[in-house]
Amino acid sequence: MNLNLNPSWQTILSDEIEKPYFHELMDTVDQEYQNSVCFPPKELIFSAFNNCSFANIKVVIIGQDPYHGDDEANGLSFSVNDSVRIPPSLRNIFRELTTDLDSIFMPNSGNLESWAKQGVLLLNASLSVRKDNPNSHKHLKWNIFTDAVIQKISEEKENVVFMLWGSFAQKKGAKINREKHFVLESGHPSPMSANQGKWFGNKHFSQANLYLEQKGLEKINWL
Repeated sequence: MNLNLNPSWQTILSDEIEKPYFHELMDTVDQEYQNSVCFPPKELIFSAFNNCSFANIKVVIIGQDPYHGDDEANGLSFSVNDSVRIPPSLRNIFRELTTDLDSIFMPNSGNLESWAKQGVLLLNASLSVRKDNPNSHKHLKWNIFTDAVIQKISEEKENVVFMLWGSFAQKKGAKINREKHFVLESGHPSPMSANQGKWFGNKHFSQANLYLEQKGLEKINWL
């Protein structure tokens, strides 16, 4: 499989991508894409990295795996292509943004590339999925790779905001160095969690920007 990963990230992750498990992972993913309909398109698997350089990371948002419907996933967690109806979790993210930042925000697209280009790493735990089969690539060792990415950011960066939404993301971020970084936790923005009062009112977006400003960093334009 052609590793369509930005050269700067290839340098940062050079030890990881040379490990036997990663070569096995790439071969297996290649076979999956040949034998099944998988998402996102193969050239967008590493889109989260290619839209946000290691040097530019300010915020990390951890998702589970890509959307599994036709033409939805674009390689960024929680993000969909421009033409796709905004999914329920992302609608709830936008609702929280609106109240948190006291704004009128009515997006007609769920494409979050603008966040990524400002330094938000929208990282799914698994970077691929079979059509109509959520979590179907969980067993492919993507988790080993994305755990290593989070560890690398934790160790080599400082003053990064990590947003851990729901128990899955919180477990995945358990080893983040909280003395160097700002970790925000809440329920997941999915309707089930949000309707139980675990999402709305977390004010993660304003808290993230306040922290970045306090560290002398440019805040994120979330809107």
